[in-house]
Amino acid sequence: MVWYFAEDCMPSQRFIHLIADYGLGDPSFGEVIQRLTNLLPEATIHPTSVPAFDTLATGFWIYQYAFGEHPKGMAIFANTAPRKDNKQPRRDNEGEGLMYALLENGVEVMAVNSGYCFSFVRPQMKKFHAVLVRNKGSQFRSRDFYPQVFAKHLNGGNVLGKSVDPSVIPDIPKHQIAWVDGYGNIKTTVRQSALKIKPGTKVKVAINGVKRTALVVGGVFSVAEGELSLSPGSSGHGDRFCELILRGGSAALLFDYPKIGSVVKFS
Repeated sequence: MVWYFAEDCMPSQRFIHLIADYGLGDPSFGEVIQRLTNLLPEATIHPTSVPAFDTLATGFWIYQYAFGEHPKGMAIFANTAPRKDNKQPRRDNEGEGLMYALLENGVEVMAVNSGYCFSFVRPQMKKFHAVLVRNKGSQFRSRDFYPQVFAKHLNGGNVLGKSVDPSVIPDIPKHQIAWVDGYGNIKTTVRQSALKIKPGTKVKVAINGVKRTALVVGGVFSVAEGELSLSPGSSGHGDRFCELILRGGSAALLFDYPKIGSVVKFS
């Protein structure tokens, strides 16, 4: 009789982040997760919804997930494809191409190369390749074409085309809103290292013509209840992104619910 330890007979498992602009609770997530699970039955898939066509938010979360503590073999599959690379009528639903990036920490990202999707992880790329896949022929490429090549790659298949110079990826836009969380905290693209304002200083903050006063602090709860603060937030890892936080309230409400991509001005 031969005995096997459980770990020896366990199939390889994957944790996959699925980031897309389908809309919170949209059945499109269900269709794509169903397709991915059929192709990768041992995978755990976590969906994240970003606003429609919002490549800035997509890139922000690709970065935040990629460099957080994560299980070995974690991969990210993202689809935010506004098809703005060509504003003329598109033949056969063609759009921006699917790309692959291997990051310095080993995390693999497969996403449509649109807008800022790869901007946040560009400095940490080891490889950047086009993916050999159809980019036209379906309105729903992220269900009909992309899961198959993503799964094939994770299973060791060859789906990578030519290497692409990462310089084609745009820089992270400065002083913009990258995300607004469920508490109404406004996460910006301003790094802690770039905020040359001493803690304890009051600054004027303007977003879309709405002006408020915030206290620059070193921590979220370093202000009184009801006071607006500007501080290093919970995102950004080694050099955190600054956030506008209204303690006990919503900074987003205070600024009339600005959209992601809105410019944030300090004075």
